[in-house]
Amino acid sequence: MTYVPSADRYKNMQYRRCGKSGILLPAVSLGLWHNFGHVDVMENYRKILHLAFDSGITHFDLANNYGPPPGSAETNFGKLLKEDFSAYRDELIISSKAGYNMWEGPYGDWGSKKYLVSSLDQSLKRMGLDYVDIFYHHRPDPNTPLEETMGALDLIVRQGKALYVGISNYQAEEADKAIKILKQLGTPCLIHQPKYSMFERWVEGGLLDVLEAEGVGCIPFSPLAQGMLTNKYLHGIPEDSRAAKASGFLQTSQITPKRLEEIKQLNELAKQRGQSLAQMALSWILKDPRVTSVLIGASKPEQLADSLKCLDNIVFSKEELEKIEGILK
Repeated sequence: MTYVPSADRYKNMQYRRCGKSGILLPAVSLGLWHNFGHVDVMENYRKILHLAFDSGITHFDLANNYGPPPGSAETNFGKLLKEDFSAYRDELIISSKAGYNMWEGPYGDWGSKKYLVSSLDQSLKRMGLDYVDIFYHHRPDPNTPLEETMGALDLIVRQGKALYVGISNYQAEEADKAIKILKQLGTPCLIHQPKYSMFERWVEGGLLDVLEAEGVGCIPFSPLAQGMLTNKYLHGIPEDSRAAKASGFLQTSQITPKRLEEIKQLNELAKQRGQSLAQMALSWILKDPRVTSVLIGASKPEQLADSLKCLDNIVFSKEELEKIEGILK
């Protein structure tokens, strides 16, 4: 059956200008980090993407190593793109990244020109694309000159393999340097993707100010702190949660009694706002005009539908903000 997107898909989504560029991004973007590898049924992925696009989400965020296994998220996305979205390619912003370990040997990691160009070539093949809209350097490389890494991003745009470039996981000072190098090269940095949530607030220590001053967009990832800012941990650590798994980015040691108490208090405040904890956590990030979009993941359509309700209320009273700061202290 041929997919026909909703005729009202742009009606209810909010769009924000990305820094000082011509690009508008949806306030909520869909990241395909953990949930699009060879670990689930394709029909579930299809339903998630259909719901996203029907809801006005035009931005799909990937990376070379997303899966599991690495590369599989791009392969699966490429298959669905060809089958369901090929007629709508020009309505989409598709991003990818490189910067983490991807293949054996000295050229499959970090930030050399060799790695970044080769990795994007592989990503384009997996997705069946001629170009991506945004290509990011995924993390700073302490051993490769920043000029080489940023020069590679500039080259990639000039080759027509990406329309825009961005950086991810760069601290304020190194982000400032990278942004200035790109500006000198004539390929401005469009966007920065940092980790940011109520529980992870390092970006407030200068990065957001740098991005505002330089006219660069901001798209936080992990806004729900790997699920901690949801109702999942209100009654302890469930057996099927990320924190219960031996491997993964969220460990049981992070779910302390103090953290659980914060989660419960934030949940009560969310109820008073008529929101779920997850919806309030997303709204809280979007309250800042320096944030262009918030990046969410979803393992099923219902999760995505629930997260999108955050847009119903992104205004916080002074009293609510003070309560949140009191809880987080």
